[in-house]
This record gives sequence, C-alpha cells and structure tokens, in this order.
Amino acid sequence: MGEVPFRAHMTLHPDHLWIWRKAVYVDENQRTWLPISIETESSLQVLMRQEDIPLGEALRPSQLSPSLLPLMWQLYPGQRYRGSDSSFWRIVYHLEFSGIEDMLLEQLPDPE
Repeated sequence: MGEVPFRAHMTLHPDHLWIWRKAVYVDENQRTWLPISIETESSLQVLMRQEDIPLGEALRPSQLSPSLLPLMWQLYPGQRYRGSDSSFWRIVYHLEFSGIEDMLLEQLPDPE
C-alpha cells in the first residue's frame, strides 16, 4: 500500500474582509469567504472558508440582519484581526489543504 501524502500549507492572511451580503465576505483580492459561526459558553469562533461564488449585488449594512460577526475585519499585528465593532479576533489557524482554504478566528475577551 502506498502512502497518501498530507499536503497542507500556511497561506497569507487577507488584509481586510468586508461583508458583501448575508453570509458572504469579500477580501481585497475579490475572493469570497463564507463564515460558519461556532458559539460556545466561553467563546465565539468563526470558520472562514474561501470559496469562489458569484458576488451579485452588495447589500448596505442597513439591509443586513443583526449578526454576532463584525461587518469588516482588518488584519492587525500579532496574528489577529480587529473588527469594525472594535472586537479583536485571534487567528487560530489559516491553511490550505487540497485546494480548500480555511481560517479559524476566535473572538478575544474585551480588555478591562
């Protein structure tokens, strides 16, 4: 039996992610990202999967329903993003495997 090589590699983080429409974010290179929110008692995480989908019309923030996720993320030093709502999100991992790019973000507690 031959071994199947495991090929996963780290990739560059998007500088910005903007909400485009419900459950679709777009980065500075017009790549689309689909969020999956994971809420536990102690934290909020979001798995961002880069998947190419037709963009269609962008929605204004007033047209979107309330969400736990910010309207925009900006990459900050220290492997984290800052949300448009001033929240900070730690990059748990960001990798590409078999052509699928995933980035897991975890919301950091508010500094007191």
